[in-house]
Amino acid sequence: MVFQTNTMTLTNALPGVLALVAALLALFVYHVTTFKPAISRLDHMLSQHDDLIGGGTGAASTRLTDLEASRRQSDETARAAEARLSALEKFAGVDVSRIGFVRYDAFDDTGSDLSYALALLNREGDGVVLTSIYSRTDTRTFGKAVAKFAPAVAASDEELRAIELARSSST
Repeated sequence: MVFQTNTMTLTNALPGVLALVAALLALFVYHVTTFKPAISRLDHMLSQHDDLIGGGTGAASTRLTDLEASRRQSDETARAAEARLSALEKFAGVDVSRIGFVRYDAFDDTGSDLSYALALLNREGDGVVLTSIYSRTDTRTFGKAVAKFAPAVAASDEELRAIELARSSST
């Protein structure tokens, strides 16, 4: 009967032992799949932190040094672009970007539209209108200053039309 009692006790304890083994197995699986990778990542971050704080030569310090060098190079490129832009803006103030050209017959006895008015203006409308009047005996050329798309002195219809064509030309 003593033997039966021990067997009975062992049979009653078997589910508890199996539950303990299952719990330990589940804990082991959790440790391997979740806890250990998290600890590894934390250890890696701590190593990088110590490397940065200690001024080490690890990967994090190298990346920061590379980023700083890249920023300096970007700053130099931006300064060069600003200088170039400034030079182009100065040039744009005096360039001749608006042009108007009108051909016409100045006299009834000449043909082929050999007379012309040529307006050469910058973006603000400052420049000159050149006029060449052709006749059978000679050709005369005149130049008139233009400011803000308006001639400085009286202008012919052809000169005014050349100025208007220059104003409407693309910039």
